[in-house]
Amino acid sequence: MMNLYSGTTCPLSHRCRIVLYEKGMDFQVIDLDEFDNSIIPESVSGIKNSEHNKVPVLEERDLALFDASVIGEFIDERFPHPQLMPQDPIMRARARQILLGFEREIFHFMMVLENKHSSERERENARKQIVTQLVGIVPIFSRQKYLLGDEFSMLDVAIAPLLWRFDHYKIKAPAELAPLMKYAERIFARQGFIDSLTPAEKAMRK
Repeated sequence: MMNLYSGTTCPLSHRCRIVLYEKGMDFQVIDLDEFDNSIIPESVSGIKNSEHNKVPVLEERDLALFDASVIGEFIDERFPHPQLMPQDPIMRARARQILLGFEREIFHFMMVLENKHSSERERENARKQIVTQLVGIVPIFSRQKYLLGDEFSMLDVAIAPLLWRFDHYKIKAPAELAPLMKYAERIFARQGFIDSLTPAEKAMRK
């Protein structure tokens, strides 16, 4: 059985939980408020005395994976139904390129908001940058239901934790983001997303 060591409010852990629940597979989520090495069994290779001492971590037998993108793709390839990355190599490469853009242009600023040491000036700049980047993808939803078309994909998985945390991050959505917020509600209504939420995450939205 797979074990996911997951932060109860960590957006990267949330991303991994969404993938697992969308697959409907047999797994165990081990929720941690902080990544405490004393709690992690020594069987999880690479964690003890490792720089990768933070959630999420996926363990399966002698395998331990440390990155949300790597974890998501591993699960998708290991359990291909429903498939979350495109089967076509060209489309899959494009999806990875978009995910890389998200990491650099959106998720970087999300982690500024997650960092308790960030100043209020840094937080406000991060909110502005996130809104600006999200406004840029709004036209997509005049043509299709999800980011890659009419099927839910890993791109939707990746952005869902951010959209869920708008109130928590004190991000105010301007009128231009209305189509994006309707898209977000479609994601939030999915059973896999609902099941992925921890009690602490449920409390983030009013």
